[in-house]
Amino acid sequence: MDMEVIPLSQLQTDTQGLLTRCCDLGHTVVVELPDHRFVTIQPLDASSEDDSLVSDLIENNADFRALVEKSAASPRKPFVTGNAGPN
Repeated sequence: MDMEVIPLSQLQTDTQGLLTRCCDLGHTVVVELPDHRFVTIQPLDASSEDDSLVSDLIENNADFRALVEKSAASPRKPFVTGNAGPN
């Protein structure tokens, strides 16, 4: 898995873009805090049976479990394929 180390200021500048790239590319992002501690952000694959973090969250966190159940019960939007732009 690829890893990228960034300062907190970069995460604050483009949070949504950075998190989207993290998920789309499967990269781990390490964020350096101003006091020189580090935190990691990594994508979770809820469909992967070997992802213990997701399993632990479902087992031990009622809010996360409710979110998963709500998502599973929601209708799905169809995927748009090809060039489906406005005419």
